[in-house]
Amino acid sequence: MKALTSLDFSNNQLNGTIPPSMAALNFLSSMNLSHNKLSGRIPTGNQLQTLTDPSIYAGNRDLCDAPLPNNCSNPENPPATTSKNKYKKANELRKVWFYLDITCGFATGFWGIIGVLAFKKQWRRKLFMIAEVTMDKAYVAVAVRISKIKRGTEA
Repeated sequence: MKALTSLDFSNNQLNGTIPPSMAALNFLSSMNLSHNKLSGRIPTGNQLQTLTDPSIYAGNRDLCDAPLPNNCSNPENPPATTSKNKYKKANELRKVWFYLDITCGFATGFWGIIGVLAFKKQWRRKLFMIAEVTMDKAYVAVAVRISKIKRGTEA
């Protein structure tokens, strides 16, 4: 891997920082990391210093330091925090839409059934008849079980 001469990761939707170990690629003569979501400092060292064309980092708004015009203002906190904030906001928005979708689905299903029962007298009677028959069967099953238990303890 250290003898790698060309590296093209353009348009791969990579995110995060560029690993500092990239500076150890001594034979690297061409590299393209453009159009990803990379953030933080561009590592310095050996061959990476010779790759001075800013276009190899194009499309990564949160990258900073040479050869790009934007400098990292604070070495401890590079501009990656803006992408983290964007991610948090997108995640919160996704949660809002998720709960809104669940609420709409529940309301549609609930009122779909209640609305039909409110307007269709025959369906309403049938539903209550089914519920009554089911309750009667459950009551009989419990009563039979209790009487068997009582007879078993008396004998």
